[in-house]
Amino acid sequence: MTQDHKTKPVVVWITGASQGIGEALALAMAKQGMTVLASARNHEHLANLVDKSKNLPGQILAYPLDITDQSVVNGIVEKMMEDHGRIDQAILNAGTYIPIPAESFNSHDVRQQVELNIMGTSYCIEALLPDMIQRGQGLIAINASLAGYRGLPKAAGYGATKAALINMAESLHSELSDHGIHFKVINPGFVKTPLTDKNTFPMPFLIDSDEAASIIIKGLASKRFEIRFPRIFAAIMGTLRHLPYALYFPIARKVR
Repeated sequence: MTQDHKTKPVVVWITGASQGIGEALALAMAKQGMTVLASARNHEHLANLVDKSKNLPGQILAYPLDITDQSVVNGIVEKMMEDHGRIDQAILNAGTYIPIPAESFNSHDVRQQVELNIMGTSYCIEALLPDMIQRGQGLIAINASLAGYRGLPKAAGYGATKAALINMAESLHSELSDHGIHFKVINPGFVKTPLTDKNTFPMPFLIDSDEAASIIIKGLASKRFEIRFPRIFAAIMGTLRHLPYALYFPIARKVR
């Protein structure tokens, strides 16, 4: 969505905006003239992001936030509404990945991912919906993952949370379209970010965060519910999603 100079700038809230896909999205959207409300826990990284946007057509404003604290989420959303009158789009990108090998499976690492990936996202949605429903318009996109399609080795926690987010987005999309609200799910494959830099395994079809941001922005402007990429890897994962267990499990064992 580009800007029409006769209208007010689109106001976009991005969580997890201090690095990776979130940072790339914030800068790309500010280049298009949007007002970007950037949230993350790292104050210093957000300040650097704001500095990078100073000469862009739009602007990036920092709203530091830990989305696992519901009262803080409610306060920040209320503050953004006061400052800008509305939030037109929200890209709920904040999340984390903690590998959990079966041999060292532990509920602590599962809970950590559930609290951030699922509950943190839920707090943001809960805070956003009343105003969007009242206005009869808005767009919310959840950043899930292709890892949510099937159970993958070492992803018992991460994949479970992303599968839950895909399901949540599907459920909300079905209902919120009647209220004029567009709900989308973003399912990336491997994107080069500080999070994936920690991976020690091969990452097929790896793309950089700027390319990911470009694909997401085009997807947000389309009528598609799901934004998934890279294309070839997404097609492979989509095929695996529909395989019977007898065929899928032998393949999954080979990627450990």
